[in-house]
Amino acid sequence: MRILLVEDEDELRAQLLAALRGAGYAVDAAAEGKEGFFLGSEVPFDLAVVDLGLPGMSGLEIIGGWREAGVAFPVLILTARGRWQDKVEGLGLGADDYLVKPFHMEELLARIKALLRRAAGRARPRLQFGPVELDTAAQSVSLNGQAVELTAHEYKVLEYLALHAGEVISKTDLAEHIYDQDFDCDSNVIEVFIARLRKKLDPEGSLSPIETLRGRGYRFILAKDA
Repeated sequence: MRILLVEDEDELRAQLLAALRGAGYAVDAAAEGKEGFFLGSEVPFDLAVVDLGLPGMSGLEIIGGWREAGVAFPVLILTARGRWQDKVEGLGLGADDYLVKPFHMEELLARIKALLRRAAGRARPRLQFGPVELDTAAQSVSLNGQAVELTAHEYKVLEYLALHAGEVISKTDLAEHIYDQDFDCDSNVIEVFIARLRKKLDPEGSLSPIETLRGRGYRFILAKDA
């Protein structure tokens, strides 16, 4: 999952980058409002974390501008403003949640996970697809109740495909959502991840969980349990 962080406080921005990347997210950061607005308008992020008090362009202006332009990814507000009116205004402009500074990093990460699940239409952290289960909170996978050992990037690819089950996802889209903006990723690397996932999730060749659509991308085709 790829996150945009717009925060002008250098120390806090560095802490947030470390925490988000440590949690397995690809993160792009901006220290100024106009840059953040541009990135969010041009890059297909899965979520944005936006401070309200920014130089150049306020967080409220950024959120309002994105929503007017049809940018739909979830937005989590960070603010030092404790007034309820500021929270109401931010939510009214299209933000999805907010945290008041100072905050606990664990709460921020929990709220981000919840927003990403909600955006994908999933209410619970555990996703069951027949014999395959993903625990998005623990970032773990099991097959018929047995743990499946995945690398960090293999998990990221599988989680993104599973959260968009039934949709065709191109190699480019996968690369953009699992790597930071400045990472140069050969699309063949994605093919390697897909091949490894197929072997680990379908060792007997009976499930075929990931479909390849030539020239278009991949699709996770296991049905989600009710």
